[in-house]
Amino acid sequence: MSETYRLVMSCQDRIGIISTVTRFIAENGGWIIEASQHADAAKNWFFMRYVIRADSLPFGVEAFRSAFAPIGEHFAAEWRITDARVPKRVVLMVSRLDHCLTDLMHRWRSNEMEFDIACVISNHENLREFVEWHGIPYHYVPVPRDDRQHAFDQVNHLLETYAADVVVLARYMQILPPELCIKYAGRVINIHHSFLPSFIGAKPYHKAFERGVKLVGATCHYVTEELDAGPIIEQDVVRVSHDDTVEDLVRLGRDVEKLVLARGLHYHLEDRVLVLDNKTVVFN
Repeated sequence: MSETYRLVMSCQDRIGIISTVTRFIAENGGWIIEASQHADAAKNWFFMRYVIRADSLPFGVEAFRSAFAPIGEHFAAEWRITDARVPKRVVLMVSRLDHCLTDLMHRWRSNEMEFDIACVISNHENLREFVEWHGIPYHYVPVPRDDRQHAFDQVNHLLETYAADVVVLARYMQILPPELCIKYAGRVINIHHSFLPSFIGAKPYHKAFERGVKLVGATCHYVTEELDAGPIIEQDVVRVSHDDTVEDLVRLGRDVEKLVLARGLHYHLEDRVLVLDNKTVVFN
């Protein structure tokens, strides 16, 4: 586990942001080991992410937060400081398909990615044995068409119970209600099986086949109230040809889905994603 703190900040661009922040860190003995900055000229907005050696500072995260607060207020900034030694608690949500779930669980089990899987929530029972074999709680929450509210009340209760930092829709084929999207804004990550904004909604590979595309892809994005329209974190594509069937597109696309979701979640876990309106800055 990395022995570092991560300081992430965004605000209206102006003179003195970098010097003020770095002076604060330096005056407290802080050792910056990674620094990323970006200025959005069109919106006059500034983004930064600093990684600081935890043992170089005389205080912990809470004291850092208190001492840094006047700087954040001065720049009217959105900012956060996190301890990289504390893994984020991830709740995975899945339906019948298991390729994204199994990929993330392999990366978790092999310590390729640093996070805790708090539980798995599914609207089907078929993956229970696999998940519980790994010692992870599995919660079956069916979503009947005539009682979706009750189902998502249960989901909300589980997310609160497990104190979820991040919710990952690993091919969870249900639409979250607006209240959950708002409550967990910026903390629900979805993998959509198309290169958005193309082929929004259901059966995108079939739509892509009918359109005769030469590339199919996948998109990792934050979930918002508007279907498949949240800020995009990561995307990738694979080339296809006229010889490929719908089944070929699905098979090729699933490989891309796994990689794109893993990369997107990795960026989020390491506090590399900053959101402005419906776009992201990803310090990757």
